[in-house]
Amino acid sequence: MAVVRSTHRDDGPNSVLGRAFTLLSSFRPQDAELSLAELSRRTGIAKPTVHRLVVELDEWGIVERTPRGVRLGMRLFELGQLAPRQRGLREAALPFLNDLYEATHETVHLGVLDGIEVVYVEKLVGRGGPPLPSRIGGRMPTYCTGVGKALLAFSPPGTLRAVVEAGLTHRTPHTIVMPGLLEREIEAVRAHGVAFEYEESTAGIVCAACPILGADGHAVAAISISGWVTALDPTRVAPAIRTAALALSRQLKAGGT
Repeated sequence: MAVVRSTHRDDGPNSVLGRAFTLLSSFRPQDAELSLAELSRRTGIAKPTVHRLVVELDEWGIVERTPRGVRLGMRLFELGQLAPRQRGLREAALPFLNDLYEATHETVHLGVLDGIEVVYVEKLVGRGGPPLPSRIGGRMPTYCTGVGKALLAFSPPGTLRAVVEAGLTHRTPHTIVMPGLLEREIEAVRAHGVAFEYEESTAGIVCAACPILGADGHAVAAISISGWVTALDPTRVAPAIRTAALALSRQLKAGGT
């Protein structure tokens, strides 16, 4: 999820690197390209400065200038693919994710914790499955997603506290926003090793998720299956997800990941 800065001109980072990162972070999933004026509006950076940054970033291939504005460049994509932890995790997980997909033909996710949010490292879209707000490289809240709750249950205690302190807001009428209820939900996930979501992040969607654990017992990632509430019973697919998560956990531990 992109961070949108205030439009006040005295806000935001003062360094060139900070401003460049703010500019890149202003792109949202639906943005194929943005005009200089829109980049200036979203970042709070003066339009002449945006233009200078774009020119230099274009020279490095980080962005590409088009007749109508600016789009993210291929070099940025290439650099993202080199991130070692996510790349190694994704490569190890793909056979298990593919098995889950072939067994269910539902949408399968692999996600990691970054701060208090889930970042999706891989997504296999189910056949005829529901449109989901998740995307590879995208972010979602932890407290209302299956993957997020699986990660929270097996993260250091301070992580859940930080999530609660940041605020729990409704995404649907079913979102858990009472801290006490969320804490009990996470305790249940910790006890059973499986997290469930029932229309908490997106109306009409249900999900089951299990953590992938490191040698220290903390979650390094989580995998899930999601589908329509009318077509998917999360409790029925949970054993298959847990089997895959346990096998992947053992493989990563054996490899020293």
